[in-house]
Amino acid sequence: MTTHTLQGKNVLVAAGAKNLGGLISRRAAEAGANVAIHYNSPSTRPQAEETLAAVEAAGGKGVVLTGDLTRPDTVAELFANAADALGPIDVAVNTVGKVLRKPIADTSEDDYDSMFDINAKAAYFFIKEAGRQLADDGKIITIVTSLLAAFTDGYSTYAGGKSPVEHFTRAAAKEFAPRGISVTAVAPGPMDTPFFYGQETPERVEFHKSQAMGNQLTKIEDIAPIVTFLATDGWWITGQTIFANGGYTTR
Repeated sequence: MTTHTLQGKNVLVAAGAKNLGGLISRRAAEAGANVAIHYNSPSTRPQAEETLAAVEAAGGKGVVLTGDLTRPDTVAELFANAADALGPIDVAVNTVGKVLRKPIADTSEDDYDSMFDINAKAAYFFIKEAGRQLADDGKIITIVTSLLAAFTDGYSTYAGGKSPVEHFTRAAAKEFAPRGISVTAVAPGPMDTPFFYGQETPERVEFHKSQAMGNQLTKIEDIAPIVTFLATDGWWITGQTIFANGGYTTR
């Protein structure tokens, strides 16, 4: 069943307060949706409130929710609270992630556990709860990384932590298909956000730019419309990882 807009739909965006997640929340509201905006760190609360104001200004109903999504019970509560506030959730978008550039020889067990908890475990239980609690014909979209198609140093726990999400996505696409739920992953290239610059030297930033069209990093404005498309006209795409990176890498 094709839905060309998000009019009247209820959308949950994990890490939906700022950067890419914040823009996805705003774009969903502009397309007619009500939006549940999740954030984790208390320092992000003001940006969550700003995004909520933008959602309401666009004519949508919104709610701000918080919680540590590395805890499965918190993920379940997030979906339940979003549905209590807005009604049955139709679209679930997970933009949660943590970036770390560190050689394997210098990586601690705490580094490993944190990276896999945030990038893999949280994603798994987000997909699980979406499959349990989404309305029929729903959409599940996870943000991963184009490093999944790269052969490089330094990002073992980031690329490694995100890579299982492809397998989660494929399995969920098959398991949730009887209810008409599509499940996809979007893999941006290195993004022009604060998360990226903290990991890289100026020289490496210039190298990353040189690998994509226009000698530029991926912008959040390049990715948000793809998420909107997958949640609407692109519903027939399922079980896929879409590399959206201006030619940075592919496989």
